[in-house]
Amino acid sequence: MQFPAVAKILMALGATIFLVGVLVFIGSRLGLGRLPGDVSLQRGNWSFHLPIVTSIVLSIVLTIVINVLMRFFR
Repeated sequence: MQFPAVAKILMALGATIFLVGVLVFIGSRLGLGRLPGDVSLQRGNWSFHLPIVTSIVLSIVLTIVINVLMRFFR
């Protein structure tokens, strides 16, 4: 593997990490992670958070986006 190929892979990986960070930031502003149905327990200095409904919503949205992209590039 030559250096230009490695550079392209690293740039793509960096861009992907950046986009995921932006999406997480926007999602937290929209209330993802605090939807009704998400489990959050706190006992003293211990806490547990299980975002069940957030996971379902993200799964549905990503399924729709991927299906639209697959039909667009077909």
